[in-house]
Amino acid sequence: MSNPPNNQPPQDIRRIEALLQIVARLRDPEHGCPWDLKQTMRSILPFTLEEAYEVAEAIENDDMPELREELGDLLFQVAIYSRMAEEQDAFSFEDVIEAICDKMIRRHPHVFGDVRVESEAEVRANWERMKADEREAKHERPHISVLDGVAQALPALVRAEKLQKRAANVGFDLDDLDHVVKKIREELEECEETFAEHADPTERVHEVGDLLFSCVNLARHLGVDAEQALRAANHRFERRFQRIEVCLRAAGQVPAHSQRAEMDRLWEIIKNEQH
Repeated sequence: MSNPPNNQPPQDIRRIEALLQIVARLRDPEHGCPWDLKQTMRSILPFTLEEAYEVAEAIENDDMPELREELGDLLFQVAIYSRMAEEQDAFSFEDVIEAICDKMIRRHPHVFGDVRVESEAEVRANWERMKADEREAKHERPHISVLDGVAQALPALVRAEKLQKRAANVGFDLDDLDHVVKKIREELEECEETFAEHADPTERVHEVGDLLFSCVNLARHLGVDAEQALRAANHRFERRFQRIEVCLRAAGQVPAHSQRAEMDRLWEIIKNEQH
């Protein structure tokens, strides 16, 4: 493990070495930051997820200055995880770089080797086959599931889509959009059966989950990213409802149950304006 730098900041802060020096200083047991020293990989995990979503938001907003900053925040997460691992004699930042470079070279034999491909679809098929081979090599048990390696920590919509794609790659999929839509209607009917007050709450959760899973399947068959679609819907709802609040305040009103009819009226106006 490299020695922490002195108390002077790095002179050339455009180089990756500067970031690693800063992280080392923050984690220095004698002279580091009390907050950073207290952190563990598990404690900073929520920050990592938050930074990834902030990167996504900057991209969705086409905000290049914000994206530059958020990518830096995300890179800092990689650096501090690597520093913690180095403190445990597990691996270093250089090992992380080596691993990803090796993986990209290995998975692009049509770029860094003699393999020839005819289409993007063939590239994707080769990629998935190589990932499957790598997953099998990491396990000692003889029977490997095609669903292995889909991280449990992924957002639920993302994970649902990945699981469905894995199953579809081996032929387990609905044949066409008509069957997908029929399945959604079936799941909605099963949800309706849980509307009664005496319905089993656990069964209600299961049926809602099945309906959402089927909606992800529809998005996948339409070539729509379910997670991005829902994020966009959230943004639309947020913008429209905030416009309602502005209109109500201009009329000396505030959002309230008593304003439901007016809020519905404004919603339709704002929705039509944005089409």
